[in-house]
Amino acid sequence: MNPTNLSTNEKTSEKLPKASLFALFFSGFVSLLTEALPAGLLPEMSRSLHITASLTGQTVTIYALATALGAIPLARLTATWSRKRVVQTALAIVFIADLLTAFSPFFVLTLLIRFIAGLGTAMIWPILGGYASSISPEASQGKAVALALAGNPVGLALGIPMGAALGKMLDWQLVFLIAAGLVLLNFLWNFHFLIDVAGRKPEHQSKLGETFAIRGFKPILFALSTYMVAHNIVYTYITDYLGRIHLENQASLILFTFGVASILSVLLVGSLIDRYVRRLTLLSASLLAFAMLLLSVFTESPFVIYLASGLWGLVFGSSASLFIHSAIRATGKHADMAQALVVTAFSGSISIGAFSGGLLISLFGTLSISWAAFALLILSALTVFFGKKFAFPVK
Repeated sequence: MNPTNLSTNEKTSEKLPKASLFALFFSGFVSLLTEALPAGLLPEMSRSLHITASLTGQTVTIYALATALGAIPLARLTATWSRKRVVQTALAIVFIADLLTAFSPFFVLTLLIRFIAGLGTAMIWPILGGYASSISPEASQGKAVALALAGNPVGLALGIPMGAALGKMLDWQLVFLIAAGLVLLNFLWNFHFLIDVAGRKPEHQSKLGETFAIRGFKPILFALSTYMVAHNIVYTYITDYLGRIHLENQASLILFTFGVASILSVLLVGSLIDRYVRRLTLLSASLLAFAMLLLSVFTESPFVIYLASGLWGLVFGSSASLFIHSAIRATGKHADMAQALVVTAFSGSISIGAFSGGLLISLFGTLSISWAAFALLILSALTVFFGKKFAFPVK
């Protein structure tokens, strides 16, 4: 199919383009799965590469840093490309990077490969919401965006438990080969089923300064950043945390609980996001703060750890959709550039969280990370609460 701007009749059809939305969901999923995998393979990769767990965690940091640095310039560079071409090019980069990671014998080389993979993800993230909206009927665009973006948190949620589970059975290199296989399947599915849409003409592209200056947008970025830094301070080192509280043998099951809860979150929020986005975002930040408090205080209770992990997944799974939907609503015609900025904040927060978590562990011990996350999430919740006029308006 040649890239086109879909006609009004096509967009107002009552049916969602499910095959295409699944393609976008899967594209977000595999790119974030690739990002999160090392966090579930910390012990195995550390032993193989002869480095510490905190240093291995920087393979997540460098990936997220590349995504943060690349999102805006790559969005500008590829703005005139058809959307399908952007997605397929990005997947090809991630596929090759996963293959090379599996065969890399050196830590520094692995970091370089992971940086390149992060640039591939930087091409996908900023366009998923707008792409889903452009191929869907107007009445269902909110649901379409939520479905397409759901692959991001699900990929992050399942990346660590998948890595932890497979790492117990296989060499970590084989886990990356499996990830590469999933990316290839995604590429082939997209080739056959993803509807193509033309890129934007140069005169229709949004400017960075204009978008950033929109009232209410900066509080959204701050709330998102504190939320995601908090999440990643703990999540990047969750296997190390579980080992510290003597639950390393239950890591796969605890992370599976998190992953299942994340998927349930996507299903629940998808039907409510258009009507209750402010309430859901405030509830998400507040309950995640509570989950971090539970992880900090009840370290000797496996039941509470499972409970906290389930609650964590339940609120985190839909978090990307909530913040991106808020940004799209606040910025209107500048939504494409807003999404690139959100991706920069999102990815930068992953990088900062992974780096900060490693630093906190080195300075204060593993149990300090959940307390730091709790404090940041209080800031996030307060920002949402007081942003009731422009950022997270009360309807």
